[in-house]
Amino acid sequence: MKAYIFPGQGAQFVGMGKDLYDNNNRCHDLFERANDIIGFRITDLMFAGTPEDLKQTKVTQPAIFLHSVILATYMGSEFMPDMVGGHSLGEFSALVASGAMDFDDGLRLVIARANAMQRCCEMRPSTMAAIVKLDDKTVEDVCAEVSASGEIVVPANYNTPGQLVISGTIEGVAKASEKLKELKGRAVPLAVGGAFHSPLMEPARLELAEAIENTIFHKPLCPCYQNVNAKPVTDPQEIKKNLVAQLTSPVRWTATVQNMIADGATEFIEVGPGTALQGMVKRIWPEADAHSAC
Repeated sequence: MKAYIFPGQGAQFVGMGKDLYDNNNRCHDLFERANDIIGFRITDLMFAGTPEDLKQTKVTQPAIFLHSVILATYMGSEFMPDMVGGHSLGEFSALVASGAMDFDDGLRLVIARANAMQRCCEMRPSTMAAIVKLDDKTVEDVCAEVSASGEIVVPANYNTPGQLVISGTIEGVAKASEKLKELKGRAVPLAVGGAFHSPLMEPARLELAEAIENTIFHKPLCPCYQNVNAKPVTDPQEIKKNLVAQLTSPVRWTATVQNMIADGATEFIEVGPGTALQGMVKRIWPEADAHSAC
C-alpha cells in the first residue's frame, strides 16, 4: 500500500517549483491562479527570491503548499494513494491532494493560517528547539517542570524516536534546553519565527477556526492520518475539528508513521520540497521504502 506524505515548514528552498511552472501548462496555470489569490507574485519569491524571503511564515507556508499540491497534480494518474498524511502545514497539502478540499479553498486556508501564525509570532517572542538523544518521557517531564515555574515550553513535534521538538517562550525553551543538556541530550535551536504547536498559538487557533468552519470539506478519496491523534480520518467534520486543534497541539509524526505501517503501508512517497520526511520514516522504520515523488 502507498502512503503519500507531505512536508511542512522548513522544507523550502529557492527555486522550488520552477521546473513545474516552466514545463507543464496545467502547473503553470495553477501557480498563476495562486498569485492572483494571494495578491502578490509568490512565484517570484519561490523561484528567485532569497532564503530570507522564504523564511517568512506568511511566504513559507503557501509556497510549500503550492509546490506540494501542484506536484501531486503534475503526477496525474500516478498519484494513487491508499493513505495520506502531512507534517503540520503538510496536512493541508495532503487534504487538498486527496480531494478533501479544492485547490482555491485550501490555499485560502493556508494563507489565513500563515498570517494568523505570523501575527502570533510578532505578538510575543518565542521559539523552538530540536532535542535529540533523549526519550520522549524525559523531555516531557522537563517541559512540565519548566512550565510549572511560570514559563511556557511544551513538546511540539514528535518526529522520530530520540528526536522531539520543543516550543515555547524564548526563556522557557532556553531553560528546558539547558536542563536537557545536563541529562546528556542535545538541543538544536531552530530558525523559526515563533512557538508553533504550543499554547502561544491560541489566538491563531481561534482565528483559523472560523475560516475552517466556513470552508467546504469533502470526504477524501483515502484516509488522512491527522497530526493531533495520528489516526486515519475520512469524516469531513472530524477533519475540520482536528485541523483547528492542530495549531496548539503537538504533531504526532512518529505515531502517524507507525500507524500507517500497522495499517499496511509498504511504500512512503514524499510529495513536495526536500527529503526530511522520508528521512524520518527511515529512522522510525529502517527497512522502509521511502523516496521522493519525482
